[in-house]
Amino acid sequence: MTAEDVLAELRDLRAGDLPTHGGRTLAYVYDSGLSEVDELGAAAHALASSANGLDPTAFPSLLRMENDLVGTAARLLGGTAETVGSVTSGGTESCMLAVLAARDARPDVSSPNIVLPTTAHAAFHKAAHFFGVRAVPVPVDPVTFRAVPEAMASAVDDSTVLVVASAPSYAHGVLDPIAEIAALLDGVRFHVDACIGGWVLPYLEPGPFGFDVPGVTSVSVDLHKYAYCPKGVSVLLHADAALRRPQYFASADWPGYTMLNTTLQSTRSGGPLAAAWAVVRHVGDEGYAKLAAAAREAAVEIRAGIEALDGLRVLGDPVSTLLAFTVDHGAGFDLFTVADEMRERGWYVQPQFAHETSPANLHLTVTAANRGSEQEFLVDLAASVEAARKSGPVVVDPQVAEFVAALDPATLTPEQFAGLLAAAGLGGDAGLPTRMAEINALLATAPGPLRERLLLEFLGALYTAS
Repeated sequence: MTAEDVLAELRDLRAGDLPTHGGRTLAYVYDSGLSEVDELGAAAHALASSANGLDPTAFPSLLRMENDLVGTAARLLGGTAETVGSVTSGGTESCMLAVLAARDARPDVSSPNIVLPTTAHAAFHKAAHFFGVRAVPVPVDPVTFRAVPEAMASAVDDSTVLVVASAPSYAHGVLDPIAEIAALLDGVRFHVDACIGGWVLPYLEPGPFGFDVPGVTSVSVDLHKYAYCPKGVSVLLHADAALRRPQYFASADWPGYTMLNTTLQSTRSGGPLAAAWAVVRHVGDEGYAKLAAAAREAAVEIRAGIEALDGLRVLGDPVSTLLAFTVDHGAGFDLFTVADEMRERGWYVQPQFAHETSPANLHLTVTAANRGSEQEFLVDLAASVEAARKSGPVVVDPQVAEFVAALDPATLTPEQFAGLLAAAGLGGDAGLPTRMAEINALLATAPGPLRERLLLEFLGALYTAS
C-alpha cells in the first residue's frame, strides 16, 4: 500500500471513534481548545520519537527535557530544591512506582500494606496486585465521599508502607483532606494522587495539597490531562532523592549492558516527552491559569444546570473540573438510558456503577474546550432525561438476573460466558453495541468480582487477531 492509501485507511478507521476535540467527549480526552497546542505537540513528538530514553548519556536532549518538566511540576506543586522526580508513561505507572518505592524502602516488612480511601484510583489496587502488597481500603464519608482522616490513621499499622489520598478523586471530583490526614501520620510515606488535578488545582487555590503540606512524600501529576499534552506523559515527584531511590532498578547479572531503569519501562520513545516539554513551555503559567479558570467556570455552570433538572443531583461537592451526578430515588427513569440518549446527541458521558454509598452515576471530565458550550450540553441533557423518562426504568429479565447471580467468577466457563453474551445481545457477530443501558443494568446486578471477570472475558473477545 502507498503511504497515502495507508493514511486514508487510518482516517476511515478513526472516523468511528469518539471525538477528541470540541468538548463532546467528557472522559478519556482533554481538550484545551487551542489548535496550535495540538500542532506543536505533534511536531515536537515527530522530532524526538526515534530517540530512546533508556540511556540519558546517549540522548542528553531527553535528559534536559525530563529535568525541565520535573522542575516545572515541582514548582507548581509546592516542591523545594530537594524535590526530584521521573517522567512516566501515565498516571497508572506513576502510582505504581510510588507503591513500589514505598515497598522496597521497607525490606524489614514481610507483609507490607498500603492504606487508601475507597475512592482512590484503581491504579493502586493494580500496584498492590503486581507488587504483592495488601491494599487496605478505608470507607469515605458517605455524603461528601472524602477520606476520613481519623479512619485513615486508624487503619495504619506497623506493616503500612504507604498512605494514599486523592487531589481530587476521579469518581466524584472531591478533594481529600490532605493536611488533616498528614497531621495524623507518624513518619509513614504519604502519596497524593494529583494525576488528574495537579495541573489545574494550583490555579484554583483550594488550599494546600502538595509538598506545601508537611508529611507529603510523593505526588503524581499527569501532563496529558490538564496540562493538555499529547497522551503518554505523567510525572512522579518525591520530596527528596532518598525517597526516590528504591524506585530505580539495576541489573548487571547478564552479559549485556548494565540495565538501569528509572521507571517501569526500559526503552522509552522521546516523542511524548518532547511533546509535553514543548506544550508546557508554549502555554506557560499564565496560559494554564486561563485554561484552568475556563474549565472550572464550565464545570460550575454545568453543575448548576444539572442541579436544576428534576430528578438529578450532583454527588459530593466537586471543587475542580470533574463531577458526577445520579438519579434521585423514585425519579422513574434510568441513568444508563440518559447516557445512551446523550450519545445519540453526540455527547459521551461515562457511566459508573454503584459502589458502597456511591450510587450509579454519570461522570463528567470538563475541560477548557467546554467553555461556551455549557448550555448546548444542558439542553441535550434535559432532552435525554425526558427521553429516558418516557422509556421508563430498565428492567433486567429475572431469569437472566438469576443466571448471572449463579455464576462463579472463579470457575466461569467459556460456555457460561457465551450464554451471558448471547443474553446481553453481544454474541456472535453482533459487534460493539450502540446502546448500553440494558447491558449496564445487567452488569449492575453482578457483584464486583463477577463484573470484573465478565468484562475481562468480553475484552478478551474483542482483542483477537484480524
